[in-house]
Amino acid sequence: MSRDFYPFDFYSAQSEQQAAPNTEASAATITPKHKFTRLTGTVQLTAIVPPNPLGYCEITLVFSSAYAALGVVAQTNGIAIAYTSVVDRPITLSYDPRTKLWYPWTVV
Repeated sequence: MSRDFYPFDFYSAQSEQQAAPNTEASAATITPKHKFTRLTGTVQLTAIVPPNPLGYCEITLVFSSAYAALGVVAQTNGIAIAYTSVVDRPITLSYDPRTKLWYPWTVV
């Protein structure tokens, strides 16, 4: 698959070529540039634009605020299951191109 459809920054393989995590302001919809992204602010996240809407991918988010949340939204690129953020606790989400939804991994 070409880099245009699946940017290197979302690969699971670890190497020195992998980009450092970035920080974005929370918003209703985000378009992350890296697999590991920090979010600041308290805006409820309801949609994540996948790097490749035709294939499976994962993203890990770390929230700087416990007041932000992943909302349950029945829309394209929405979040399938509600999750309230915990400060500095990473949450990994998997994108299913069949349903066009993101699924949070179970938090223990």
